[in-house]
Amino acid sequence: MKFDQPQKREDIVKALEKVFKESPLVKTYGLNNNQFDITTDYLIRQEGLATDSIVANTLYAGLKPLLPSTVTSQDFSTKYIQQSKRVDPTISDDLKTGAKWATFWSVLIIAIYIFLRFRDWRYSLGTIVSLLHDVLVTLAVFSFLKDVVPFPLEIDQHFIAAILTVIGFSMNDTVIVYDRIREDSRLMKGVDNATIINRAINQTLSRTIMTSLTVFITILILFLVGGEVTKGFAFAMLIGIVTGTYSSIFVAAPILVDFAKKKPLGEADLAKHEVPAKKKPALAK
Repeated sequence: MKFDQPQKREDIVKALEKVFKESPLVKTYGLNNNQFDITTDYLIRQEGLATDSIVANTLYAGLKPLLPSTVTSQDFSTKYIQQSKRVDPTISDDLKTGAKWATFWSVLIIAIYIFLRFRDWRYSLGTIVSLLHDVLVTLAVFSFLKDVVPFPLEIDQHFIAAILTVIGFSMNDTVIVYDRIREDSRLMKGVDNATIINRAINQTLSRTIMTSLTVFITILILFLVGGEVTKGFAFAMLIGIVTGTYSSIFVAAPILVDFAKKKPLGEADLAKHEVPAKKKPALAK
C-alpha cells in the first residue's frame, strides 16, 4: 500500500487489529514511510473472488481513519493498493515442509562431510549437536521476542535463508577448531584428549573471534540501515553468528571430550597418514 502522507507502522497495526481481530504483519518500504507491505491470514481458509473483496473492504474500513475523508472504497482499491497476492494454506504447508527438509538435508550432508574428512564419528556428532543448537536458539529467540521488538519477526523464506547461512558459518568455525585438534593429537601423542582439545581451542580462539566480529559488524550495519524488509533476515544472522561462534567452542569441542575419553581422536585417519620411521643405515666394518 502507498499512503499520501508518511504513517507510523504502529498506528497501522493498531488500526487493523480492530477489524481483523488479530495483529497483522506490517513492513515499511522505502525511506518516506508511506509504503507498507501488509500480511494477514484473515479469511485465509475461504476461497473465491468474493472473499478477496471482503478482505479489501475490511482493510479499507480499518485504515479509513488514516486516509483523507474524501477517499472512497473504489479509490482505495485503485489508487492506494499497489499490489496484492494470496498464498493458499496448501502452498504455505509446502513452504514449511520444504524449509524443514532443506535444514535436515543440509545438516545430514555436513555430518557426512565431517565424517569423511576426519574419519571419526565423534566429530560428526559434535558438528550435528552444535548446528542443532544454533538453529534451536535462533528459533527460540524469534519466538520469545516476536511481540517485544519494534520490528516484525516472521519465519519466512528470508528466515530460512538466514538459518542455512548460519549453519554454513557455524560449520566453518567448527571445522577450523577440529582441524587444529586433529593436528595437535598427532603432535602430542600420549597427552590426554582434554588437554589437546583445550590447547587447540586456545590456538584458534583469536582467529574465531576476529572472523565472527568482522561478519557481525557487517550484518549489524545491514540491520540498522537496511530497512524493514531485511531486518528479520539480519536479526536472525546476528543471533546465528553469536551462537555459531560460541557453539564451536563450548558445544562441539566438549562433545569430543565427553565421547572420546581415553580413546585417540581420529584413529583411522592417524593410521592412514602416519609415516613409518626410517631405518638407520648399518655402519660398514
